[in-house]
Amino acid sequence: MVVSRRDGVRTAGRIVETEAYLGPEDGASHAAIRPGSRALLYGAGGHAYVFVNYGVHYCLNATANSAGRPGCVLIRALEPVAGVATMTRRRGVRAAARQRLASGPGNVTRALGVSLRDNGADLTRGPLVILPPDLPRDFTIARGPRIGITRAVDLPLRFWIAGHPAVSRRGPQTILRGTGSRSRPPAAGARRA
Repeated sequence: MVVSRRDGVRTAGRIVETEAYLGPEDGASHAAIRPGSRALLYGAGGHAYVFVNYGVHYCLNATANSAGRPGCVLIRALEPVAGVATMTRRRGVRAAARQRLASGPGNVTRALGVSLRDNGADLTRGPLVILPPDLPRDFTIARGPRIGITRAVDLPLRFWIAGHPAVSRRGPQTILRGTGSRSRPPAAGARRA
């Protein structure tokens, strides 16, 4: 769960879609193509890596390795659970679109009020945190290629809750075994890992 506290308002969402980015061996990773990001990506995990994508919107990543080993996880989509009215206002959409409020990385950051000021923030304490799940849930995780990149496009490093309405895009998928608190059978047409 990602929780943001801004101006006395708490917004939060359950993570339902992510993408992994590795070190310099991953041609799409900023560890390989953005020298200015290396200090943060090669540092200790658990920090926010926020960047501007295509000069249009912010993307929130969590650094995810020990110091000296780069890697991060892009938060692609959330299921809104707190501060929905604030998320709706920040996004400029109708309340009826609740499941899509934080669907896609730019929408995640707009809904949570995340910007470059959060780059480098400790995600274990402060106004922007990632918390463990609030309780066990029954779901199945799907895996497939990452979206919107031009390098290392075939690596299956995108992960999402199969069939969840807040997931940003559908696409080719493999169902991973033993996921969630209880496994479900795969959706029709899905490949099993």
